[in-house]
Amino acid sequence: MAELHVELVAADRKVWSGAATIVVARTASGDTGIMPGHTPVLSVLESGPVTIRTTDGGTVIAAVHGGFISFADNKLSLLAEIAELADEIDVARAERALENAQSELDAHAERRAEVRLVAARGLKAA
Repeated sequence: MAELHVELVAADRKVWSGAATIVVARTASGDTGIMPGHTPVLSVLESGPVTIRTTDGGTVIAAVHGGFISFADNKLSLLAEIAELADEIDVARAERALENAQSELDAHAERRAEVRLVAARGLKAA
């Protein structure tokens, strides 16, 4: 089975590293799927969930906010300003953050909270 090596790194830590069969991330040009053998890519990461299908059949989902994605030689680097694995997200806290952002009409904070909820719930991005 073909695989690619993935490194998901936030400004403050290495979030996840391992082998994958496909990674889907939101970039400036829309949702992008990267599989082994993909042409080289360098793009801006937008706020959105990142889905990593691991070689053992598992799925890793992370909420990512800003950064860059780079792919070459079957090595994918996701360099995020902020990144949280889905199982690290406190859903109740994210729901409160969404409510606060909506009441304050803060579109940026609202998007961050929505992405965190999508990742935590393992749903496809809206």
